[in-house]
Amino acid sequence: MPRTDLFESPDYYLLDELLSDEHKLIRQSVRDWVKKELSPIIDTHAQNATFPKQLLKGLAEIGAFGPTIPEEYGGAGLDYTAYGIIMQELERGDSGIRSTASVQGSLVMYPIYAYGSEEQKHKYLPKLASGELMGCFGLTEPDHGSNPGGMVTNIKDTGDHYLLNGAKMWISNAPFADIAVVWAKDESGKIRGLIAERGMKGFTTPETHNKWSLRASATGELVFDNVKIPKENILPNVAGLKGPLGCLNQARYGIAWGAIGAAMDCYDTALRYAKERVQFGKPIAGFQLQQKKLAEMITEITKAQLLAWRLGTLKSENRATAAQISMSKRNNVDMALHIAREARQILGGMGITGEYSIMRHMMNLESVITYEGTHDIHLLITGMDITGLDAFK
Repeated sequence: MPRTDLFESPDYYLLDELLSDEHKLIRQSVRDWVKKELSPIIDTHAQNATFPKQLLKGLAEIGAFGPTIPEEYGGAGLDYTAYGIIMQELERGDSGIRSTASVQGSLVMYPIYAYGSEEQKHKYLPKLASGELMGCFGLTEPDHGSNPGGMVTNIKDTGDHYLLNGAKMWISNAPFADIAVVWAKDESGKIRGLIAERGMKGFTTPETHNKWSLRASATGELVFDNVKIPKENILPNVAGLKGPLGCLNQARYGIAWGAIGAAMDCYDTALRYAKERVQFGKPIAGFQLQQKKLAEMITEITKAQLLAWRLGTLKSENRATAAQISMSKRNNVDMALHIAREARQILGGMGITGEYSIMRHMMNLESVITYEGTHDIHLLITGMDITGLDAFK
């Protein structure tokens, strides 16, 4: 039976006053879509480990694919606070659905926009924005996660095209993606970006099964066996690790907002349950230990909201540093995972059932705290930024 979505957004510090009318309108439209289209079906898809492909059209219609991309390329030309708000509302519904939109906008459309030729931009971006094409991002390899510079996927110049060989794994959207933005080393060892298209001979996308996390998200591998890549499919305007890392900054920024959505949903669920659940003659919300949990939840959510709002302002002004984005991603996801665990305790045994969203959020966040840079790696990024000393080597 579909779950009724009763979500009410917490705003303890009146942060809505910092948002424009456009921001609030965008948030309301995405929130309405999540309540109507996503919430009633997401638990069934998570239980069955299936991706709700029928939602892709709606995600495009609400502007979730590349909203910061200029209008001339099919985007909406919105600022980064608007983008963050969209990610927050989507992850409030489910991290996996937010991942689908994040990948499309931050990891596929962004590199084509930032590093691609005009021909590539006009060929791919409008169709990606409309959902006519779906994309994925190939960086992580079976043996190279936190150290992407060690990648072994490679391209060789054969004269009129390149030959691509290698494999990528843990790739969101891979099983259904029409194109993949792939990072590979050329013969000089320089990392280059390229666009691989489904249907190219030797390019396969086996699906990853048996996940306990992001079960409603499609995850797979990218396998390249002598795939012929036309020279016009190479991204011309970037070389080296700064290319993929620039994309990861975009994605990490969206996650910093998205995780707040998951935390808000867990808090809202726990607060409502605690007011209704009676034990020892009164609602459990009246007991000190439950109030401690709830008070700490709203405090941490409020701190994360302030962090994300300020980061959004800096990002829209092109002043946000990679280290600032890293801090927000790490803090906000860690916060959300802690809140999910505390919220589950408030619900007791009911917290593990699919009748409530908390356990699904908790499992999803176990992936979110690892992808786009692990919790520990982000700590070291902050450490390096404040000390000037590199602990990676």
